[in-house]
Order: sequence, then structure tokens, then C-alpha cells
Amino acid sequence: MIVAKKVFKIPSFTLENGTVLRGVELGYETYGQLNAAKTNAVLICHYFSGTSHAAGRYHESDPEPGYWHSIIGPGKAIDTDKYFVFSMDVLSNVNTKLPHVVTTGPATVNPETGRPWGSSFPIVSVGDFVNTQKLLCDMLGIQKLHAVAGPSLGSLQAMEWSARFPEFTDRVISAIPASLATDAYLVAVLNTWGAPIRLDRHFNDGEYYGQQEPTHGLTEAFKLVTLNALHHAWAKRLFQRRWTDTNQNPIDSLDHTFSIESTLHETAKGRALQADANSFLRICRAVQMFSVRERKQKIRARFLIVEAESDLLMYPAYAEDGARELIELGLQVERFSIKGDGGHLDGLSEIHQAAEKIRRFLE
Repeated sequence: MIVAKKVFKIPSFTLENGTVLRGVELGYETYGQLNAAKTNAVLICHYFSGTSHAAGRYHESDPEPGYWHSIIGPGKAIDTDKYFVFSMDVLSNVNTKLPHVVTTGPATVNPETGRPWGSSFPIVSVGDFVNTQKLLCDMLGIQKLHAVAGPSLGSLQAMEWSARFPEFTDRVISAIPASLATDAYLVAVLNTWGAPIRLDRHFNDGEYYGQQEPTHGLTEAFKLVTLNALHHAWAKRLFQRRWTDTNQNPIDSLDHTFSIESTLHETAKGRALQADANSFLRICRAVQMFSVRERKQKIRARFLIVEAESDLLMYPAYAEDGARELIELGLQVERFSIKGDGGHLDGLSEIHQAAEKIRRFLE
């Protein structure tokens, strides 16, 4: 599929904390056609460092398609011959420098000042992400979602949909999820992700636009994200204890590294050059604040929970706890476990394992 980024404009949007944002712009993508009754819509919510590019390619020459391309498309589990599938960039999207990301956040211009928002951009929540998605649904004329799905942070948004708009949400596919609330351990993990950014001398309390950006701190943050999202079996399988340079023994100098160290650094640096540190910190806080537990009695949807057996970030135990709470509410809950040693990221790269389960669930 060749897809195009579209832009949804919201003249005025009130965040959950009461702050009013003017001139909000968020990118979105669509796959398939909305039927006449507008009853075949499936919303895909993206993960922490993801975008609305869930499937397809922008150009035939693109080396990689969207992150869930293996299950979204004609004849696939989320069949675009049958369903109208759409996805939207969240507020304060981390990837502000990617050409196909459209978001309103700290790195974008505050229309009231003509300068980047910087540290003055407010804290955003998973509820805010869902409220902007609901406005997009209203614009498209969608009166009920056939399903809402997503991995990781996307699973939090899907769960939020079920509690915030229970009559609008028929089915939820929650992949590599965090239960009905972010637990204390995950809150602490997210704190460690943000710490290197705050320690970077160029962070300047978030006022770094037009100056040297805190790229070093953001690189170290993405190292933590990458390592936490993977599994030790992955590291052993790909790297063993090899040195980056076979002629440079790490015992001789701190500048001589192991292969896994240099690979993590280069990967993280590449991601940091596409991202914004202030936005990263706000997405961390949105995940930390997530909870629908106090509103769970409102939930009416059917659930498919897809965990990854080797996940060391959002542990399978989180999925089990969430499933138990939903079942105790009398809700219909199905589960599927992805096999592999890719950790949390198996919820992206190995989601095809759950394809037939997802297909049947949607039917």
C-alpha cells in the first residue's frame, strides 16, 4: 500500500489539566474505505516512540513499511478490503524531525508567541491523545469504532478508549500492555529514561531551541529505551562478548568497546537526531500517569490481550493482571502469547504470530 500523511487541524483544544492549545495540528493516515454506514472503522494507536505510520509505504522505494504492516492490508488480519483503518500522531510526538510526523508539542511554535513552546508546553496525558482521536472520528463521521488497537503506549490508548468512550468502543486489541494502570516499577523505569536528558548540560531546563540541543542525553535515553525493550537472549544471540574492533581490547582503554555497546550507541544516536527531548519527557509522563482502574466499571468492550512471553518492559504478568480485572467485571477477554526472544519489541516485529487470532476476534 502507498499511503499519504494527512493533517487534522483543531482550532482550540483543552487538555485534561485545563490548558487550552490553539492551532493544534496532528498527522494521520488512513487505509481502506469507510463504508456508507460508517461502521467498519478500526483505529490503530501507536507506541512510545512510534508514529501514525502503522502500515504501507509513503513511496515504493521506502526500505521499511509501517510497523504493523504484517497484519494491516488487503486480505491481512486487519483487512483493509473490509475495514477502514486509521491512525494519528499523538500530541508531543517524540519524532518531531521526521518529515512525515505532524504534531503539536514543545518543539512546535506557540502561535501566541511566535516561538517554540519549549518548557512552557503543558503536560499531556493518554486521555488527551484519545480525546484528539475522538475529534478526528467526529470529523470523519464515525459514530462507533469496530475496534481500537495498539501496542505498548498504543495499548494504553486503546484501554483508555474503552473507559472514556464505552459506548463508542466495541472491541479492544491490547498488545504488549501495561494492565489497567502503570505500576510503580514501570513508573521508575520511565524516570530512568528521562534522567540522562535532564543531566545533559545543554538541556537548559528545556529552553534549548535555536541552540545546541541535549543530543547526548537523548542518545543515552534511547539506549535505555532500546535495552529495556529487548531481552537478554537477543543480546547473547547477536553479540556474544565480541569487541567492536578485534584489535582494540576493552581491557586496554575505556574507549575500546564491546560490539553491543557501539551498536546500541549508534542506533540510539540515530533516533536522537530525529527526536525532541522535551517531547520525550512528556510522553514518559503521560505513560506514568496512565490509569483507568478508577473508571473500570464503565468499560463494556470485548478484549483481545496480546502479550510477548519474553517482554521485560511490560511483563506478561501485567497482561495477566489486566485480564483478571476485566474478567472480574464480567467482560469477555481473550489472550494470545507471542513466542520469541525479542522482548517487548516482539509486539511489533512478531505480531504476525497473532494474525489469525486477531482476524477471528474482529469478525
